[in-house]
Amino acid sequence: MSTSLTERLREARARRGALLSDAHTTAFRWVNGAPDGVPDVTVDTFAGLPVVSLYRDFSREEEQALLDAAWEAWAPRSLYLKRRPREARVLANVARDVVAPEAPARGEPVESLEALENGLRFRIRPAQGLSVGLYLDMRETRAWLHGEVKGLTVLNLFSYTCAFGVVATAGGAKRVLNIDSSRRVLDWGEENARLNGQPVDRYDYVAGDVFDWLGRLAKKGETFDVVISDPPSFSTTRSTRFSAARDYPQLAEAAARVVVPGGRLVACCNLAPLTPRRFEALVMEGTARAGRTARPVAALGPSAVDFPSSPEAPAGLKVQVLQLR
Repeated sequence: MSTSLTERLREARARRGALLSDAHTTAFRWVNGAPDGVPDVTVDTFAGLPVVSLYRDFSREEEQALLDAAWEAWAPRSLYLKRRPREARVLANVARDVVAPEAPARGEPVESLEALENGLRFRIRPAQGLSVGLYLDMRETRAWLHGEVKGLTVLNLFSYTCAFGVVATAGGAKRVLNIDSSRRVLDWGEENARLNGQPVDRYDYVAGDVFDWLGRLAKKGETFDVVISDPPSFSTTRSTRFSAARDYPQLAEAAARVVVPGGRLVACCNLAPLTPRRFEALVMEGTARAGRTARPVAALGPSAVDFPSSPEAPAGLKVQVLQLR
């Protein structure tokens, strides 16, 4: 007899094991698509509030059945829905209310809440759009960073709400410079810093094009011990169009130019079709163009506890840590 959808959702959450009882981490993934028996669906939870994402066009009947099953399986106070078809980037601009409804799919509206990751606090806005404030597949990489940056300078590229910056500061970094094209998310990043009692210097939250700023920093001879490069797979600013599969060598080259000798480049990519081997080759190509010798020192990725994978559904996130000479 086939397991009901409600039961599959309940079992997926139960498989998160120790994360369910970890008082220091309240933000993690409850459902990760096919490996959890629910293809084309992910569910992220933030302090017990589930955010459901759909990765194909579900019929209204399918969507309602899924939401009903989730409501029954978990009995949360609220449930938010994000629709992420392939063309979500375009739809997000022209039909945001369809792709990421502001109203909850079930339950009471929640404008914002605080979630914990390894004891650090982050502001989550479940109605804010497709991205609600924290990318959970980076939890392991952020935990690694925390133990590696004491007394060091850190450059956080494509910083979004500055989670890497918050973690680096908590880990004792001497200075963290956050760069993102959006002033709005940088303001959010400043809010995250303040939530954790960290000082905020506006000069370390820079709004602008990452390539432009990397050029400026290199021209001034400014360098960093650790440079984190976590770009979107595709992005467009007023001056650049970026595609990870095509342009990562260019990004790695520009980033390598501002890493101190002996420092590290943390190169990240979430483009699923790009294999880990191909991604490493793109990063190495870029660092070589910058005249740097790169030695891989770590390969990181999402936690297998809440981001299970399979041969048919491999992990999307790839993180290469390189030491540059």
